[in-house]
Amino acid sequence: MDRQSLQADGMIGPNALTQFRSPLEKRGGQDLFETLLQDARIASLPDMSGLIPEGPVARFHKTMRATLPDLSAEISRAAGVGTADYVLKHRIPGLAQTLLQVLPASVSKHLLANAISKNAWTFAGSGHFEIAGLTPLIFILKDNPLIAGEHAGRPICHWHVAVFERLFQELIGSHVRVTETDCGACGADACRFEFNI
Repeated sequence: MDRQSLQADGMIGPNALTQFRSPLEKRGGQDLFETLLQDARIASLPDMSGLIPEGPVARFHKTMRATLPDLSAEISRAAGVGTADYVLKHRIPGLAQTLLQVLPASVSKHLLANAISKNAWTFAGSGHFEIAGLTPLIFILKDNPLIAGEHAGRPICHWHVAVFERLFQELIGSHVRVTETDCGACGADACRFEFNI
């Protein structure tokens, strides 16, 4: 299945769901995670062999934010870090990682941003991802399915922020910070992630 088909069918990477297990169990035990899965109408976790439908994942994110409003940002960030660590371990060859780490940041950031863009459906699902600027580096995610229908007073895409930030910190430099400056849940036309590199 090609990239356009995957986006049209609303498929997303399984880490957008599975990486929530550890931080949730640390906070509330296995029962909390299982309860949230049931509330989101998810019968079982995916086997990590391929992309999964975004609908149940979006329900899980929404359920988790509604059930744990004071903890959802922290848990989402931890799940985002776990997702990035999985990508580093299983998806980016060691040689490529070493190359990104030794090249000047001005070069590495372009290479890493382009690689992320080429694999955007794994975290964007049916949303539309683009690189909107290079200095500073800015990612735009329109129609983010993980926050569809949500309304918030401040940006809520903590999982995405943590995924991007962890990847860039590990491959470009520990000083990198990512801020979601606009969010679809706050009425913006897209979620906007700005990098301080």
